Amino acid sequence: MRNHSILGLLAAAVLSAELLRRLLHAKRLPLPPGPPPRLLTGNVHQLPKSEPWLRYAEWAKEYGPIVTLRLFHKTHMILNSGKAAMALLDARSGIYSDRPESWMLGHLAGRKRTMFGLSSADARFPKYRRMLHAGLGRQATGAYQPTMERQLKVLMRGLGEKPEAFAVLIKTYVVSIALKISYGYDVSAENDYFVDLIEEGGRVADSLIQPFYFVEVFPLLRFTPSWFPLAFFKRALAKSQPVLDALDAVPFDWAKTQIESGRYAESFFSRYFSPEDGHVPDAEERDILKWTASSIYSGGAHTTTAAITSFFLLMSLHPAVQARAQAEVEAVVGRGRLAAAEDQKALPYVTAVLKEVLRWAPIAPLGLRHRVTKDDVYDGYLIPEGTTVIANIWAITHDTELYPDPSVFDPARHLGDNPQPNPLNFVFGFGRRVCPGAALAEQSLFLAMANILAAFNISRARDAEGSEIEPSVKWRTGTVTCATNFGCRIVPRFPDMLESLAV
Repeated sequence: MRNHSILGLLAAAVLSAELLRRLLHAKRLPLPPGPPPRLLTGNVHQLPKSEPWLRYAEWAKEYGPIVTLRLFHKTHMILNSGKAAMALLDARSGIYSDRPESWMLGHLAGRKRTMFGLSSADARFPKYRRMLHAGLGRQATGAYQPTMERQLKVLMRGLGEKPEAFAVLIKTYVVSIALKISYGYDVSAENDYFVDLIEEGGRVADSLIQPFYFVEVFPLLRFTPSWFPLAFFKRALAKSQPVLDALDAVPFDWAKTQIESGRYAESFFSRYFSPEDGHVPDAEERDILKWTASSIYSGGAHTTTAAITSFFLLMSLHPAVQARAQAEVEAVVGRGRLAAAEDQKALPYVTAVLKEVLRWAPIAPLGLRHRVTKDDVYDGYLIPEGTTVIANIWAITHDTELYPDPSVFDPARHLGDNPQPNPLNFVFGFGRRVCPGAALAEQSLFLAMANILAAFNISRARDAEGSEIEPSVKWRTGTVTCATNFGCRIVPRFPDMLESLAV
């Protein structure tokens, strides 16, 4: 009861200020509709604990493409249509590219300077973007071909030897590429510390976003001692902090030591820490490098792993799609070599499979949050300054106006003279906040999918009697989602092909 009394007093105070603000602006345009809020707490009681993108999409059917939620005195709006998301986050990116203030993950956990959490008003923001675009743009990806090819061979040989470990092999493949590109680090063991660290770091970061923490709406709670009844967030933070600190500092220190010893491989890190012109980076430049290199390591690992995992699931469920893609790869590439990046234009159906995987199972179904920096009006509704704006990417890629029969997995929708909208325009973010590693992610996904299709048949798992098992798929709730709780049968198509893949 004591906790509820304290919370009630805090809620009453902030709500009074919010009601006063609304009364002063009573003649302004209305906000987009949404589920009816409670007087003090707003819609907090209605926040879904799992797969929130599905609940938001259901609300859109009742309230329209933009749904307003109030969490105490904070206004959130969910964009559930491609039209609204492109009109606001892309066309008006100048005022929709900021990030909302995050007390839990940003301030208290020290993550506000990550590429993903940095305010667009911060002087560092354009520096981050320039560095990452130079290091990850389409022109730069060619330099990473040897790394991707080497790790692809490791993945394919692993699938041939231990197909039941496909989930671990996928994760190792993706993180190995990210570590080599960002720091010049080679993954050399199954239980590699850096591979495990990125896995744990993602889990910990998600735990500080969900469930809902009251310090986000009552920042004064940050001054409370850890024993205080409402300070359970501090106890959660104490467990998470060491992992988050290590996520950025340990790879940075390792790469720095390698360069100072003269034993290092060229990487994004070495390019800026030890540039050819002899410039010695100062303390701020080193700090910027720490965060940008870490974003390659942490940002790309989970998303690409999720996409390839979905690919295995979908190929096991759609043998006809798989057979058509395999025939295309065999006709263009043959069996004597791996498919390369330059083969993509000649493999339109495989590219369509890639697009459809990302459409059907978007890797970050709610993307990352945006904050509008000044009052705006859209479709007759007010979007007040400071509103947190969330693009429901899952709802967009399942919007019947864009994708008829959206629940059907059909790569052919991306082919022909009138293809349906390219989901790559949605799944990697919007405006100035679009993922700077999108080109690299697309290329690594294409190479993995094309070559796995060439080398393996993927089907449903079988039980002891040999009968196919219908997968009972669950989706991990988090910033990045991933299909879990399913198995599949992976059988080499041409054993001699795998034997030729010397690493």
